[in-house]
Amino acid sequence: MVPIDMWGYEVTGTTDEGGQEIKGLFVEPVFDNPKPTKLIRRILGLSSPSAVPDESPPVVLDFFAGSGTTGHAVIAQNAADGGNRRYILVQLPEPLDPENKDQKVAAEFCDKLGRPRNIAELTKERLRRAAKKIKDENPMFAGDLGFRVFKLDSSNIRAWEPDRDDLDRTLLDHAEHLKEGRTEQDILYELLLKLGLDLCVPIEQKTLAGKAVHSIGGGVLLACLATQITRDDVEPLAQGIADWH
Repeated sequence: MVPIDMWGYEVTGTTDEGGQEIKGLFVEPVFDNPKPTKLIRRILGLSSPSAVPDESPPVVLDFFAGSGTTGHAVIAQNAADGGNRRYILVQLPEPLDPENKDQKVAAEFCDKLGRPRNIAELTKERLRRAAKKIKDENPMFAGDLGFRVFKLDSSNIRAWEPDRDDLDRTLLDHAEHLKEGRTEQDILYELLLKLGLDLCVPIEQKTLAGKAVHSIGGGVLLACLATQITRDDVEPLAQGIADWH
C-alpha cells in the first residue's frame, strides 16, 4: 500500500530526537543535529522487508556515515522484526580540532577513549554502544550485532617494476615481495577480496606444525601465510590442514 504520510514527525522523528539518542549513548553531545534512527528505520521498513523468499539479505550502504545512525537503525530494525539486513558504512577519518568550539566536545571524548581524534572513531564507538543497548533491551535477539572495520589502502603486494638496465638490483629489491609493515590479516583480507569471498565470513585460526593457519568460511579457503616454511615443515603442515578440513 502507498503510505498516506511517509515523513510525518510522529513516524520519522526529528533531529532533536536524534540528538537525544546520541546523548543517551554518549552522555555528551558529540554530534550536532544527527538524523533520528526512526527516520532510517522508516526507510528500511519501506524499502527492505525483513525477509524476502529466495533473495539474499538486503545490504544497506551509507557513504557518509557520520554519527552512524544508519548502522544503528539497521540493527535496531533487525531486532524489531527479526530481519537479517546488513550494512556498509563509509566514513573518512576527518580530524577533530579541540580548538574549534563546534568540535571540542567530540575531540575531548576521543581523548577519553584513548583513540585518535576523528569522526570515524566516534562512528565506531556509537555502533558498539548501540549494539550493547539493543542487546540489553532484546536479550532474546540472536542476530549479529557485530561489525568489522576496514581501511582503504593500496595492495599489500609490491608491484613488479623492473629496471631493465639493472635487473640484478631489481631482483634483490624484490626478494621481499610484501610491503613493509603489512600484517597477515592485511594479506588474508586482500586474498578474500581477490577471490570474491565475503569479508564478513567466519574466520578461525589454529596452530598446525608451529604455523598459524586460517580457515575462512568453514573451510572454503585454508591459508598459511607464514613468512617461512621449510622442507621439514611441509608434510606435517599439509597433513594438519587436511585433517582440519
